Amino acid sequence: MMDIKYVREQFPALSRDFIFMDNAGGSQVLKKVAERISGYLLYHNVQLGASYKVSAEAGRKLKYATSKIAELLNTSKDEEVVIGSSTTMLLRILSLTISKQWENGDEIIVTDTDHEANVSPWMDLREHGFRVKTWKVNRETLELELKDLKELMTSKTRLVAVTHASNVLGTINPVKEIADAVHAAGALICVDGVAYAPHRKVDVKELNADFYTFSWYKTYGPHLAVMYVKYEELLKLDSFNHYFIGKDSVPYKLQPGNFNFELTYGTLGIIEYYDEMYRHHFNDTKVNYSERLSKTFKIISKHEEELASLLLDFLKKIPEIRIIGKTDASSTVRVPTISFVHSKLKSDEIVGKVDEHGIGIRFGDFYAKKLIETLDLEENNGVVRVSLVHYNTLEEVRKLIKVFEGIF
Repeated sequence: MMDIKYVREQFPALSRDFIFMDNAGGSQVLKKVAERISGYLLYHNVQLGASYKVSAEAGRKLKYATSKIAELLNTSKDEEVVIGSSTTMLLRILSLTISKQWENGDEIIVTDTDHEANVSPWMDLREHGFRVKTWKVNRETLELELKDLKELMTSKTRLVAVTHASNVLGTINPVKEIADAVHAAGALICVDGVAYAPHRKVDVKELNADFYTFSWYKTYGPHLAVMYVKYEELLKLDSFNHYFIGKDSVPYKLQPGNFNFELTYGTLGIIEYYDEMYRHHFNDTKVNYSERLSKTFKIISKHEEELASLLLDFLKKIPEIRIIGKTDASSTVRVPTISFVHSKLKSDEIVGKVDEHGIGIRFGDFYAKKLIETLDLEENNGVVRVSLVHYNTLEEVRKLIKVFEGIF
């Protein structure tokens, strides 16, 4: 069992008289993250690369932080870690650099379930002579069918862009299986892990992704993002930096203006939190880092499954409610990002009434515009989304259910 009291003590914002359930839009920040950021700004706020002592110290601190991010993601090299301001910006940079390797008529495949961060950068390449196809969700099962992807891929397919977990449906896509199919077709795979990374361990080697991105501000950290790029693919990319920064300068060539030093250092607080959470719950200190991380996320996913089960079981009992996504709470098939619509009430009406009770949920398309259009949900003003994470409690979910009972 997860020690929820211990977990919540790590997040100062949770002491407020407010219930945070819009976590897919931005999670609360660990105290340890804020302390790391503050410490860097107060004592190491200098430019890197200088010969003086404080600059050298700052450089070592950031090199260490990058190495820990690499360890968290299980990359082969520290250089495979690219830091940027947002997932949207990192994927935009990737699209502009990788497309220089392609030829007129080459193809990219996107889905209609993704956040626009992993759609628009690829769609915009149509202006440069590339063809973009859409892997459409099955409207009945609300899943991406692998057979449909295989039918879309041709000898001209260069890249498939797909989400690891939908920020509306909550569904976990079988990325490893998709990656195998994509690679068999001679293409590359770019995965948006923003809605997945707060809930589950990310192992880029196991997934065999060529590119993998997520945002730290949705994983209990600062407003910053990271992109893993497989080393052999990273070397091929043109520089997006100054003209004198060459292709061999990795990952700096994809970090124009350099990365944000203090926020990057702050991510250490997230990585330390996972390890400290392991030590708090388990006595065995002899297991390696990967195993510790796996066990930590196992107790996180178990707790989140209980949260999702409680809410989904309630929603399934309301005849007017249609859950947009899997109704199964199992942590193997979904994350606790739960969306629904009501047959008589608009989504914004429901959220407005919940607001009055000091509970933060949200309505809309959440930048997954194509999914909302595909499912004909614009007239509902999008979906109502309750996005839970492991620091939420069963008591908080029960309070939300009580509010819902007064609305429905």
